[in-house]
Amino acid sequence: MIVSRLNSLAERDYRFATPDDVPALVSLIERSALALQRNDYTVEQIRGALGTVFGVDTQLINDRTYFSVYEDARLIACGGWSKRQTLFGADAAKSEADPLLNPDTDPARIRAFFVHPDFARQGIGNQLIALCEDAARAEGFTRMALVATLSGERLYAAKGYVPERRYVLSLDNGETMPVVSMGRTLA
Repeated sequence: MIVSRLNSLAERDYRFATPDDVPALVSLIERSALALQRNDYTVEQIRGALGTVFGVDTQLINDRTYFSVYEDARLIACGGWSKRQTLFGADAAKSEADPLLNPDTDPARIRAFFVHPDFARQGIGNQLIALCEDAARAEGFTRMALVATLSGERLYAAKGYVPERRYVLSLDNGETMPVVSMGRTLA
């Protein structure tokens, strides 16, 4: 219902991601990160995050909370929300079960937004955030939380997300990556 309402307003095709989308999602995530995060991180930091911090979490696909955005049959963006405990990261970064959150006490998560560089700054991220917030609200959540890259922080701040804590992630290649936890109460 939420996706169909958005599609009636958009020129692009917003849909639930499927397992068949995973190879294209992996490619999009790499291309997006390397192009759009280079003003905030080094290539070594970005490469160290690919596949663990930046990557596909198939639990989101299985939960039908992760979206693919297409234009003329071309994957141009992805992003989602989660009703599970994990804040960020790909399948490779998880080592245990990912329990469900309680909407009465826990915030839902905004997860893994990536836009193809050719389609950056065209409002796709804003539409994905609205889609995710509407879906989380429909499941009973009243708050949202996320871990933003420095590049993503500006988008989320513009949508009312407030920085809560800044910290540094250790990456598999020995690099580190500064990030920021953010949150917002849904209206």
